[in-house]
Amino acid sequence: MQYLYLAVFVIDTIIHLYASQKCNQHLRDVTKGFILFSLLGFYLESVTEPSWIIVLAIFFSFLGDMFLIPKGTKWFVIGGLAFMVSHVFFCIGYASDVAWATMNPWLIALVAAVYIATVAFVFIKLSPYLNKALFYAMMLYLLINGTMNTFAWLRLFNNPTSIGSYITLAGAILFFISDTSLFFKRFNKNGKQHSHFLVMLTYSLGELLIILGIVLK
Repeated sequence: MQYLYLAVFVIDTIIHLYASQKCNQHLRDVTKGFILFSLLGFYLESVTEPSWIIVLAIFFSFLGDMFLIPKGTKWFVIGGLAFMVSHVFFCIGYASDVAWATMNPWLIALVAAVYIATVAFVFIKLSPYLNKALFYAMMLYLLINGTMNTFAWLRLFNNPTSIGSYITLAGAILFFISDTSLFFKRFNKNGKQHSHFLVMLTYSLGELLIILGIVLK
């Protein structure tokens, strides 16, 4: 049954990416909800004891997708809040696989510093296009995404022989790239990004890899 859900994900994502490239808003809206719905089904059918933490992480990503369908800053913020909650649940899920007593605090600080510096660089570039309120709210969001990425790194450091840890980390990085791409697509109207293709390619593949890595841990 998990392969049926995976097939739905692949077919729906391909259609959604086509719609994104062609800027077909109606087709994008119709197909968007099935991306996370199919991944949730894939996760539930692939593990014997599903983690409610991971289920909630996937569910709030689904809500984020739904809230981002309507136009307007209000819906953009609500969708961002849903994804923020999703990142927090993913952090909790990753943390359960980390032996904190043996983790080098300097290694944690180094990874965190890299993401903080990356977020700072992104928002230096975005600052001409954002008002102050939105600037700080979006920066906080991307820092939380960076925290989710940091926890994925720690999960890998804790078990470097696990293929699932590498796959989940790759997915987390793609999710970070997707959010960064979305910010530039939405607010830098003079940029080279004219469609949501890159945003949704990195997002859908990122979510798939995160969940696949958790299944394979």
